[in-house]
Amino acid sequence: MTQRGLLIVVEGCDRSGKSTQCDILVNSLQQKGIDTELVKFPDRTTQTGKMIDSYLQQKSELDDHAIHLLFSANRWEAMKTLSEKLNNGKTLVVDRYAFSGVAFSSAKGLDLEWCRNPDIGLLTPDIVLFLDLSIDDAEKRGGFGDERYEKRELQIKVRDQFMKLKDDSWKFIDASQSKENVEKEIWNTIDATRNLLQDNIQELQFNLWKK
Repeated sequence: MTQRGLLIVVEGCDRSGKSTQCDILVNSLQQKGIDTELVKFPDRTTQTGKMIDSYLQQKSELDDHAIHLLFSANRWEAMKTLSEKLNNGKTLVVDRYAFSGVAFSSAKGLDLEWCRNPDIGLLTPDIVLFLDLSIDDAEKRGGFGDERYEKRELQIKVRDQFMKLKDDSWKFIDASQSKENVEKEIWNTIDATRNLLQDNIQELQFNLWKK
């Protein structure tokens, strides 16, 4: 019987290095002989993703409720494929997930519980790596401010909302360190928990937000 893969989610505020570290982690896992694939949300190649991309690049305007539901739909349309890959033994490293959607929308003033509701039933991550970076450090990084949500006041609120969503599956990584040290801390965290996670995996859990 094929042992299912792990669902590893990487979260954090903008410019915390998520995409860079996701790429590194995928490569590291692959080098260890673990069948691994990178998944990014939003997936900007789908129809919903193209609408989201236009919005994020400030080329179009949408109501806050509407864009939140588009982000959720973008995740839902991937669930069948992702669950099949996990059941076939592939480990998935996910760059942003539902936590980002809820944190950003609620930071804009939408009700937190309303924001959570569209994602009830999504795949539950085995582990969430939260790359924690202060807004002062984020602003020093190249490209900050290029997209709609990269504003100081909003980013501070977003982190506060993330803290309302965390649970025992979250591992905090100091993202202010050098890229190499962040990579090492992530790997040590994954390595320390991987065997424990694999031992406790029984079946896919479609119960995000359900505790």
